[in-house]
Amino acid sequence: MQDSGKWIVSGFVREHNHELVPPDQVHCLRSHRQISGAAKTLIDTLQAAGMGPRRIMSALIKEYGGISKVGFTEVDCRNYMRNNRQRSLEGDIQLVLDYLRQMHVENPNFFFAVQGDEDQSINNVFWADPKARMNYTFFGDTVTFDTTYRSNRYRLPFAPFTGVNHHGQPVLFGCAFLINESEASFVWLFKTWLMAMSGRPPVSITTDHDSVIRSAIIQVFPEARHRFCKWHIFKKCQEKLSHIFLKYPNFEAEFHKCVNLTESIEEFESCWSALVDKYDLRDHEWLQAIYSACRQWVPVYLRDTFFAEMSITQRSDSMNSYFDGYINASTNLNQFFKLYEKALESRNEKEVRADYDTMNNLPVLRTPSPMEKQASELYTRKIFMRFQEELVGTLTFMASKADDDGEVITYHVAKFGEDHRGYYVKFNVLEMKATCSCQMFEFSGLLCRHVLAVFRVTNVLTLPSHYILKRWTRNAKSNVILEEHSCDVYTYYLESHTVRYNTLRHEAFKFVDEGARSAETYDCAMDALQQAAKRVAQAMQNDGRIPIGNGKIRSQVLNNESHANYRSGCQEESMSPQMSKVRFPFDKCFSTFFFYGCFECFAPPLLYKTNLESL
Repeated sequence: MQDSGKWIVSGFVREHNHELVPPDQVHCLRSHRQISGAAKTLIDTLQAAGMGPRRIMSALIKEYGGISKVGFTEVDCRNYMRNNRQRSLEGDIQLVLDYLRQMHVENPNFFFAVQGDEDQSINNVFWADPKARMNYTFFGDTVTFDTTYRSNRYRLPFAPFTGVNHHGQPVLFGCAFLINESEASFVWLFKTWLMAMSGRPPVSITTDHDSVIRSAIIQVFPEARHRFCKWHIFKKCQEKLSHIFLKYPNFEAEFHKCVNLTESIEEFESCWSALVDKYDLRDHEWLQAIYSACRQWVPVYLRDTFFAEMSITQRSDSMNSYFDGYINASTNLNQFFKLYEKALESRNEKEVRADYDTMNNLPVLRTPSPMEKQASELYTRKIFMRFQEELVGTLTFMASKADDDGEVITYHVAKFGEDHRGYYVKFNVLEMKATCSCQMFEFSGLLCRHVLAVFRVTNVLTLPSHYILKRWTRNAKSNVILEEHSCDVYTYYLESHTVRYNTLRHEAFKFVDEGARSAETYDCAMDALQQAAKRVAQAMQNDGRIPIGNGKIRSQVLNNESHANYRSGCQEESMSPQMSKVRFPFDKCFSTFFFYGCFECFAPPLLYKTNLESL
């Protein structure tokens, strides 16, 4: 700078210079990137319609005739849209809070909470209405938490907590709007939800495949079994392995078979290894990631935990379906609660209808089994239909004793001609407890056909009370004691007779073993038996009971016509007319077999044919 006011260049460093930006790249310069008023109007319109920044930029490029003529980049478009959402959200979130406060004023049991954060004015929001909180007391054993639901104009995660009611229908346990999906947000939300649900954590929880959510669940629900939603993983698989699906049409079916139809951990591991080798996928990063988490989503690892699903192989429904048809991409927060309430009303009406059908439409029984009649009076209609499938399914299975250690008997249960794919059922006769290798009861709360087949051959004629989960019964939402209404007088007689019979048999076996050790113990045992026989005979006379052919007893009170319908008969000539109708004629085509022992005297099972439709 000279005294004259002029500048003089005293030096020049060529390396500091650069070429001017060509005209077709000027829009990339920060100083030149401007969103015109017309472009803002178009972006606002397309954003309100639910379009994302990438699709909006494509529309702008087509509208203006090229990216260089648009005057800004996709990053600018994203920033503008984010600011739009922020401004709109700041206004609408106040409407949400006003709605929640009003609901709490109308009913103090309406719970809501807002996460406190000094650095931001908009926070995560959670709420649970009184019905949701009450539903959790009945059906809160298993929960699904879904953050993949972003069907609103803000792309704001709407995260419902849901479960399954006694009709197998989805039921709501609370909802949240999440401003961000950080670990701190999830920890706050889970703790808040748990507080709203009276501090009782679920047995199991299902979420999307997300490491951040998993970390939060470990902190808040350390005892709960965490499962990743299999349906979401299969959906993601179509995206991550699309090239494999196109190249190998059979891959998808083989992948589903490997995950869903393997019967043991060993079988799954072998099948998976063969699958990735066959299609050269051992180095596929995403596939290896989901394999490393297989204990959180593959059924064979989860069967020992209750998830309230009727089948181990069924897909885990995305809980988005609870609000499907009500909330879409153009929904704003002002509209949200009106549609939310309509969804709740629709779900409530479906539950009321299911209650009505259960109480007023008697299901058709397909067997003469007292167990089926008992279940029809206990379970809701839909759950009974599922149980009935398993009961009728026992007709194609044979149960044979594989091992007996004196207390626990192991049975091999398999379909006719398919012994290689059998299941093992361990049955404790004295405790009336059975466990199956398929673990269906542990997973769904309903007994499988394999256990029911063992009950059939061991003359367990009614469901023991510990196998009837109240959450699946008609009384699931009441305080009625289940056992008081579980069965009639005849059912009580059958069940107690079974217990008495098995207990006496167990003690008798020990008595015989010890009595046969020597001539002296034999004579002593025989003398004791003769004395016992006289005392039992005297007791029967005093009790008004009469003996029948094979030495068992029958109550005269129960010897009536309705009872005859359940008799399979120990002798051909003793069959009632009703049972004759069930067992004959044989001149028609029959496809179903029943295997039942005598319901009164526990005679060996008898094979006979029957027309299923005539029952």
